[in-house]
Amino acid sequence: MYRDTLSLLGPVLPVVSFLGRLPTAMCQLGSLLLVAETSGSLTTAGLTGGALAAGQTLAGPLIGRLADRHGQRPVVPAAALANAVAVTALVLAALDRAGTGLLMVLGALAGATVPQIGPLARTRSVNLARAAGADDRAAGTVLSFEGTLDEVSFVLGPALVGLAAAVAHPAAALLTAAALLAGCGTAFALHPTARSATVREATRTSAAERTRLPAATYALRITMVLQGAMFGASQAGITALTERLGTPDQAGLVYAAMGVMSAAAGFAMAAVPARIGLGTRWRAATGALVVLAAPLVLVDTLGGLYAGVVVLGVAYAPHLITVFGLTERIVPPARLAESMAFLTSGIVGGQALALAAAARLADTHGAPAAFGVAAGAAVACAVLSWTVRLRTGPVRRAVAAPSA
Repeated sequence: MYRDTLSLLGPVLPVVSFLGRLPTAMCQLGSLLLVAETSGSLTTAGLTGGALAAGQTLAGPLIGRLADRHGQRPVVPAAALANAVAVTALVLAALDRAGTGLLMVLGALAGATVPQIGPLARTRSVNLARAAGADDRAAGTVLSFEGTLDEVSFVLGPALVGLAAAVAHPAAALLTAAALLAGCGTAFALHPTARSATVREATRTSAAERTRLPAATYALRITMVLQGAMFGASQAGITALTERLGTPDQAGLVYAAMGVMSAAAGFAMAAVPARIGLGTRWRAATGALVVLAAPLVLVDTLGGLYAGVVVLGVAYAPHLITVFGLTERIVPPARLAESMAFLTSGIVGGQALALAAAARLADTHGAPAAFGVAAGAAVACAVLSWTVRLRTGPVRRAVAAPSA
């Protein structure tokens, strides 16, 4: 099922792109643990983590746009090295017990310089597939593979942070992330496939036609913000319920179990018959989100929590992969990296905002209130999927542009 994808990408690119994604998954939790330990203030830690998320949300699409215009080779190494410096500065400032303002500034810089390897790897892989004459099913398999790498990185990244914090110090996790990003980010940028990362359309169109975005693009971005809100609200609900049950150490394991199931579901997406279109898949995925998120409001045992979130994980990756697939079909090739980065930034921003809001609700009304936020976001996703008109049209072939 994935043999052609691995043959297309080769053995090295998936490895370096996966390792290059891990730091993004490590830095959010790592910064929270580090600042909480060095400052003794959860408020300061939360503000620093929020600044990091805000920086990534706002700057991610800009990095994607720069990659669209100038190619991935000059953009990714610059961002990766800048991010490594920013993360290292954040670690040193935290260890020096710097003030909240400076920590927030450094956190924002660390977020703003994230090189968006996940979205850019997805863009590069799809461009390679289209240039090789891949049909929609093959392109969908590529997106499923990339989505699975994302899911695994977001499960493994926090686990590595927790391990480093337990055996050494949270600073060790962040410094490792900085070194990993500098090395693997550069390797990703210099890989020969980067020559095909920038595309141009095979047919002549005006500049306005190449850059105009369909209205449905913005609906897809909103649904990714809502998906991020589900992540954040679920995290708040899981944390609140495990604390009430006297098992706070289980929170990370519960969230990881959900991620593992989501990754497995994403991997299986390549087996969905091609006759089931992306629009149908989107509606089915959002319907599953609603049906599977609603029961969490009633969960009050640890076993029920594990069962509920693991089952919910079945719907997460299919929804994400489908939205990325729809975006790939409807946006102009010249703005694909920017659009992919917008989707990822939407997840980050939605997660941060929902986590803050749902955590406050959980403090006053318990875990059901947080899970209610997740269920509400699922309903909003479903409404969008059933009301937005999608015009994917025929596949627009893209060819590799000259190397930047």
